[in-house]
Amino acid sequence: MADFIAGALGGAFGVVVGYPLDTVKVRIQTQRNYTGIWHCISSTYKVEKASGFFKGMSIPISTVSVSSSIVFGMYRNCLYHLCKLKYGTPNVKPSKLDIFLSGYAAGGLRVFVSSPADMAKVRLQTQVSPYRSNMCTLLTQPKYTGPVNCLLTIVKEDGFFGLYKGCFALMFRDCHSFATYFLSYAVFREWFVPVEQSNSELMGVLMAGGLAGVVAWSIATPMDVINSRLQADGVTQRRYRGFIHCITDSVRQEGVTVLFKGLSLNCLRAFPVNMVVFLTYEAILKTIKPFST
Repeated sequence: MADFIAGALGGAFGVVVGYPLDTVKVRIQTQRNYTGIWHCISSTYKVEKASGFFKGMSIPISTVSVSSSIVFGMYRNCLYHLCKLKYGTPNVKPSKLDIFLSGYAAGGLRVFVSSPADMAKVRLQTQVSPYRSNMCTLLTQPKYTGPVNCLLTIVKEDGFFGLYKGCFALMFRDCHSFATYFLSYAVFREWFVPVEQSNSELMGVLMAGGLAGVVAWSIATPMDVINSRLQADGVTQRRYRGFIHCITDSVRQEGVTVLFKGLSLNCLRAFPVNMVVFLTYEAILKTIKPFST
């Protein structure tokens, strides 16, 4: 239970830190009218002001707390039972394969919880709603007025399973990236926080968390691009017939480098976000566990 609570709080803090750059990343991945990161940032601010960077954040900040809670809780419980099954006791140091498999299972479970929220987030982030330069009034009426309206509109237009559009790409993204995420964190934490140097734990957790996030997003970015494009498809008109068509059409039109759109931004965002996530997670665990024993 402690891991579920710590994961929820860590995820919530991570969303707040990384959301503006996440909006820029999604727009670069799904829209062709930006020449680069700074062009996207300046264009978004010029047209929509600061609020443009936080579109659709209300659902992610709550649902990411839930999904992060599930991920960390599932990971720890899966690791616990896996070690108990393999070694007869959970109180042993797990192998790298144990950590990888537990992270893989946690990523798979997350997809079913996070897909609808991810869909609403991407749709709202890619919806440009320009404001007048001299007053805060909308020039055009957006298709979606908010996260709940976005979800209801998707269900109305595409049915309930429309909320899981891009789920296959999301599964590929999350299973592999979370397996890598937890494994790399465990490895980096051992490097930065040797047993005999426990006084360096704070900096070690920060560095291990940040680097684990960078490694995980390096693995996840190609499927993240496809997932974002599939989820954004349908705001105006449909372009992709499915997962494979999205990959082949994107590569044919823009080259194989399209699969790495937003990679630098993902890594830039992942470092501070996951520093905060793991620092919060570890701190909450230390606070809760004495009371839960």
